[in-house]
Amino acid sequence: MRPIFIFVQLLVICTGLVCAYATDPSFDCSKTAHDAEELICNDDKLAALDNQLAGVYHTAQQNFPEDERKNLKAIQRGWIKGRNDCWKSDDLRSCVKFAYESRITELQIQGGLITRPEPVQYQCSGGEYDYLTAIFHRETVLPAVVLTRVNNRQTWQVIAYQTHSGSGARYTGQNVLFWSKGNEAMVEWNGNKFKCRELSTRK
Repeated sequence: MRPIFIFVQLLVICTGLVCAYATDPSFDCSKTAHDAEELICNDDKLAALDNQLAGVYHTAQQNFPEDERKNLKAIQRGWIKGRNDCWKSDDLRSCVKFAYESRITELQIQGGLITRPEPVQYQCSGGEYDYLTAIFHRETVLPAVVLTRVNNRQTWQVIAYQTHSGSGARYTGQNVLFWSKGNEAMVEWNGNKFKCRELSTRK
């Protein structure tokens, strides 16, 4: 595994005997054009997340095959647009924070920056050939599960992130809800609900 380099710039401001350390993000704060960027430039924790993402992206990019890097750059540009669109959210800071944490998590998984856990396989109520494979990631910035659904016609894959649950483990992603308890799971995928039972034994 290659090391993750995090680039952080520190601005030291001293008044009398007190020094304050401000973190600059990876982009030029003198050229901000969006509310999200203004917020990041004035929030040390978000600026630190921006620098962490820059480092993770740089390392993950090197692990992608050459012919996939162009698409990765396009996805990253799309992500920046989505982050800047957080001004539409009721809570700008929470939206920006989640945007960073979920993107870092994606790159940690897709870029091979963490150890891949043992997959857990489920058979679902969608039919004899309808299976679901779950890979639970605990070492990522956000706890996440990579879900791969397979039947006799198609394969779908999505990353879902753990959310608060009073019972079991609950994960949400784009058009997906996955709720596991014991060796069973309830799944909602693109509006379709089905039940799954674990076939493999977790190690």
